[in-house]
Amino acid sequence: MEKIELVLKKEKKIEVEQGTTFHKVIQDNNLNEKNTCILGSINGKLKELGEIIEENGEFKCVDISNGIARLAYLRTAQFVLIKAVHELYPEASITIEHSISKGIFGEVHKETPLTINEVESIKNRMCDIIDKNIQIKKVSVSKEKAIEIFQNYKMDDKIRLLKHIKADDVKLYELDGRYDYFYGPMAYSTAAIKIFDLMYYEPGFILRIPASDNPDKLPSFIDHPKLSKIFYETEQWGKILGIADVGALNNMVVNGEIGTMIRVAEALHEKKIAYIADMIARRQEIKIVLIAGPSSSGKTTFTKRLGVQLRVNGLIPIEISLDDYFVDREHTPRDKNGEYNFESIYALDLELFNKNLCQLMSGEEVVIPTYDFLTGKRKWDKKSFKLPDNGILLIEGIHGLNEMLTASINKDNKFKIYISALTQLNVDNHNRISTTDVRIIRRIVRDYLSRGYLGEDTLKMWPSIRRGEENNIFIFQEEADVMFNSNLVYELCILKKYAEKELAKVKEDSPVYYEAMRLKSFLNFFKDVDKDLVPENSILREFIGGSCFYKY
Repeated sequence: MEKIELVLKKEKKIEVEQGTTFHKVIQDNNLNEKNTCILGSINGKLKELGEIIEENGEFKCVDISNGIARLAYLRTAQFVLIKAVHELYPEASITIEHSISKGIFGEVHKETPLTINEVESIKNRMCDIIDKNIQIKKVSVSKEKAIEIFQNYKMDDKIRLLKHIKADDVKLYELDGRYDYFYGPMAYSTAAIKIFDLMYYEPGFILRIPASDNPDKLPSFIDHPKLSKIFYETEQWGKILGIADVGALNNMVVNGEIGTMIRVAEALHEKKIAYIADMIARRQEIKIVLIAGPSSSGKTTFTKRLGVQLRVNGLIPIEISLDDYFVDREHTPRDKNGEYNFESIYALDLELFNKNLCQLMSGEEVVIPTYDFLTGKRKWDKKSFKLPDNGILLIEGIHGLNEMLTASINKDNKFKIYISALTQLNVDNHNRISTTDVRIIRRIVRDYLSRGYLGEDTLKMWPSIRRGEENNIFIFQEEADVMFNSNLVYELCILKKYAEKELAKVKEDSPVYYEAMRLKSFLNFFKDVDKDLVPENSILREFIGGSCFYKY
């Protein structure tokens, strides 16, 4: 039998028999002393530890400092949680719903409401399962067999999903007799979950694991009550639309009901925007509306639509772009790598910005600068204007929630809005779609269609974008007077075909290959929907084109 040659850490070379798994190599060579190895790598290719090694090359352990491995860790912790819940409450169902405070919120649905003591019992049972070091096995079964398994579990969400999958066979994971379907890799055994917490968070729980940048401890818990409230509102929207998961959405596509659903989803957006405009109009002292949110939230279209609704209330909206208040390029602060940091609040001329706001609110005539991105210099080529008595300033930008941006303006004169694409639609009850994934799909499509960037370029930029959001947006989100969820339950059905083309271009040797494949994996669950069904004023048009608010 032929041998496979592997290079381990410190250049140690070994030979193994064909058919040897990643786990056996790790075990035989004591490569996992701290039990932090979640996935394996051969020549840079990530693999589950139960897989067989098929080529010579450099062998590595991969811990949760790698983003894909961290997701596998989280997925494994979720499976342990699901197993624990069903052992303690056999008739209960569990839903994994959305992220909150660097954790995952979910609910246990049973005859009586979940209590703090019951959450503690579930956590203790999870610890027992982890201590037993139970192997998690990946098995291939026919689609019919998988459906039969989930029928016995009374899991309609899984059945709806599987009925739309084209493959004859599906991969399931098995943990001590409990089967489940997950998309994405899993750790080899329950013992991989070394650090976690499960805490009560009414009406459910929050599952917490370490972050990639600090894998040895849990991040601090910071409550986000306003964000939790907007997730609850989104859950209610899902009930109005009759869509609990991707399978239910696909049923609407197949049954020809998607057009009606799109109109209702868009109407929910319009109703919320009108509600926000009414809130602003009722407070006559408000003269400045600040709109902030992470990348690809649809801030620009939201601002335009809010302006329309403010006009309905008899107000005249005037937009001011923060981009025009950039300092000249040579005065722009730099990051730790010596690169210009345009996302720093100090990249803006705060003194001039606040001066102009005060002048406008005092009834003075003001000339707003224009920033020339080619020269990196400020220009004064705009005409002067005054704020009408019934005028209101709309200011959109990443620093809108930071009080430092408008320090000279009385809080009573300001109204702050946080906007993000907070998806509540999940693949099924145990496989959530992250808010970040929806935004990056939006960004890939817009960058490709409108700016000529490859999807690979967008994926490479994303970590830097995320760092900017963490530093400048997320820490201020609870400062908002109101939050708006720009996600549309049907949008991935529209974005899918554009995103898939770009993701398919990413080669195996790219540093973002596995991220591209992960995104492709969950897009496969969605049925295509014709973009012509999307209204011209939809936030989605900001990403696919054809918006009535832009000149093309």
